Amino acid sequence: MDKPIYVTQPHLPPLEEFIPYLEKIWNNKILTNGGPFHQQLEQALCQYLGVEHIALFTNGTLALVTALQALRVTGEVITTPYSFVATSHSLLWNGIKPVFVDIEPNTLNLDPAKIEAAITPQTTAIMPVHCYGHPCDVDAIQKIADNYNLKVIYDAAHAFGVKDADGSILRHGDLSVLSFHATKVFNTFEGGAIVCPDAKTKLRIDQLKNFGFVDEVTVVAPGINGKMSELNSAIGLLQLKHVDQAIARRKEIDTTYRQLLKNVEGINCLLNSGEKVANYSYFPILVEAQYPISRNALYQKLKDQNIYARRYFYPLISDFPMYRGLPSARRENLPVATDVAFKVLCLPIYPELTNDSLQRIVNLIAEG
Repeated sequence: MDKPIYVTQPHLPPLEEFIPYLEKIWNNKILTNGGPFHQQLEQALCQYLGVEHIALFTNGTLALVTALQALRVTGEVITTPYSFVATSHSLLWNGIKPVFVDIEPNTLNLDPAKIEAAITPQTTAIMPVHCYGHPCDVDAIQKIADNYNLKVIYDAAHAFGVKDADGSILRHGDLSVLSFHATKVFNTFEGGAIVCPDAKTKLRIDQLKNFGFVDEVTVVAPGINGKMSELNSAIGLLQLKHVDQAIARRKEIDTTYRQLLKNVEGINCLLNSGEKVANYSYFPILVEAQYPISRNALYQKLKDQNIYARRYFYPLISDFPMYRGLPSARRENLPVATDVAFKVLCLPIYPELTNDSLQRIVNLIAEG
């Protein structure tokens, strides 16, 4: 049996490059609480991403929870059912009611045309997701938010380094939240961040992620422990040295998939983002009715060959027990998301994926 191939695998820096960082951590004995590598990584990420302020977190989920607290969001928040559960879980953790709105069929992002109908007097914010790193229609969403005086928090877990015509996609909305989980384009093994519009907001977020402390004897909010450690920060600094090369290889894999799958009937390749915006974080296909076998059958066929594609996102968030009782979670309200969830399959894409392995995946799909 061939070596397992997963949807994505952690891109690791050479071990010998990490040893000097490890020695510095051991020698200065600062392991957390905003140590020197933590400060360096915040500055380096601001420069790389083209943003002014970043607050690092131990993971992206705590960053989402804290972003909502930082903006004092309450009541109802309009969001997408087509995402990882952390998006909506962060709302429940804050006692906020998610209101699900359908997605666009081409981008799989929250459909701006459906947002206004979901707004009620209890709506205080919109939480869209840049799905697979493809940018939302940020202008349309912001216009609605401005008209109704709503906050906008972007779940940008997939959108590291993504740009639109005017710069980083992360500059949009009131806050953008990143994930640096091991499987992401840029990772710190485990981690996350909030992109902040100004120093005052970053200060509040830094306090909230450190139990609400201002100084040794002053606590101003019921904060949480969301700090990134020095070990994770050091990994991040190393990863930044290699991330452009990693994205370039992802682009090659994306291009090859599209070329090899374009004539396979019933396989629909999505989200060709173009040169300016893509980070090639995922490679989703839709298995349409014309394909000889079902999506689940193709998933199992690949799995039997040690190729672990992922039905990402299936089930919808709105189908899970803690959400499906909500009126907005009814499938008849979410026809596009429901349809896509039963068709989608994300194929392996990561820098170490070899051309031979890629060809083997395509051959299995082309067989039907």
